[in-house]
Amino acid sequence: MRFENFYANCPVCSPTRASLLSGRYPAMAGVPGVIRTHAANNWGYLRQDAKLLPVLLKKAGYHSALVGKWHLGLKEENHPLSRGFDFFHGFLGDMMDDYYNHRRHGNNYMRKGREAIDPKGHATNLFSDWAVDYIRSRKGKKEPFCLYLAYNAPHTPIQPPKEWIEKVTKREPGINNKRAKLVALIEHMDHGIGKVLEALDKTAQAENTLVIFTSDNGPVWYDADEEKYGHRSTGHFRGMKGDTWEGGHRMPFIARWPGRVPAGAVSEATICHTDMLATFAAIVGEKLASGDGLDSFDISSVLLGRGPKVSGREALVLQSSGRVLSVRQGDWKLIPQLGSGGFSKPRREKPGAGGAVGQLYNLREDPAETKNLYREKPKIVEELTELLDRFRSEGRSRPASPGSGRPGGDE
Repeated sequence: MRFENFYANCPVCSPTRASLLSGRYPAMAGVPGVIRTHAANNWGYLRQDAKLLPVLLKKAGYHSALVGKWHLGLKEENHPLSRGFDFFHGFLGDMMDDYYNHRRHGNNYMRKGREAIDPKGHATNLFSDWAVDYIRSRKGKKEPFCLYLAYNAPHTPIQPPKEWIEKVTKREPGINNKRAKLVALIEHMDHGIGKVLEALDKTAQAENTLVIFTSDNGPVWYDADEEKYGHRSTGHFRGMKGDTWEGGHRMPFIARWPGRVPAGAVSEATICHTDMLATFAAIVGEKLASGDGLDSFDISSVLLGRGPKVSGREALVLQSSGRVLSVRQGDWKLIPQLGSGGFSKPRREKPGAGGAVGQLYNLREDPAETKNLYREKPKIVEELTELLDRFRSEGRSRPASPGSGRPGGDE
């Protein structure tokens, strides 16, 4: 099943991961911005009172594993094994400066459990192989498992194995070299995912395993003249990573559960990463505790083909990587202030040509967000503004600022 209206709660890494695992909006999880190595440039600290997905699943008898990128803290109290995971084989930090030596600012954040390791090979190969090893280890075990596999790819640096670049250039003669490298990095990751799915088949666990594929944020903006970042596209969507426009938030989301999730189905339901907690709770038969600051809605009925909509959600509030919030309700999306707040060059409205303090779009009619209806639909603007004001008054939005989460860094 492919979801057409799936959103990352924030268009950058750490906040989305915090939302996925905690069922909370980023600020409520303590991670309104990116967690970084150095304290002065660190934008969050994963709250100790946020109960993460593996803690929930443990109540239902699950063994939980994280393979790959963590990016939610370097201190012991926020180590994956301290936050409910039973197994960790991966990278504690954010991006890697090199896919082969796996360092970040000269630091080695590769771990097996709490032990520092220094494995050889491309990080994507390592994560794929470690995930396959874990799946094989679960065959015949009494307790069910949850594997959270988080690749660094296709984040910069765009550094695929040489043989994968050769595959792309052979297939597409004349392709731009930078484009070829990005395509190769993605296809290399796809191949690894294929190995993981194959492992489920070969261990006879596929029929009883829900597999979800998604991403934490949109691609970064690319300037061909300056050769910055990676050559990527959000298709017809506006904006990129870091933006509150659709290109920053609208994500792929594909679910596979043979015999349970309708094969080849497409859903128009509006959902987000926070919904994973409530959904998994419903699937494993666990109740969520009230009063935990959750913004998670059970989408299992949609996944299983029992209905087209998610019940209970009034609207979806999205946070950019800076101070910009947006809200979507039905077909309407309000961005109350101009500017992207992210990596793409802001395309501001020109004064005298429909310019306004905010932006309002009908996403069904205008998914590319090209026609600002802010001045034409004042009643809708008022209604959505009230929703955002209530959201802020409840303390669920705390603007990110550098150094706001000093305990999360390494210094």
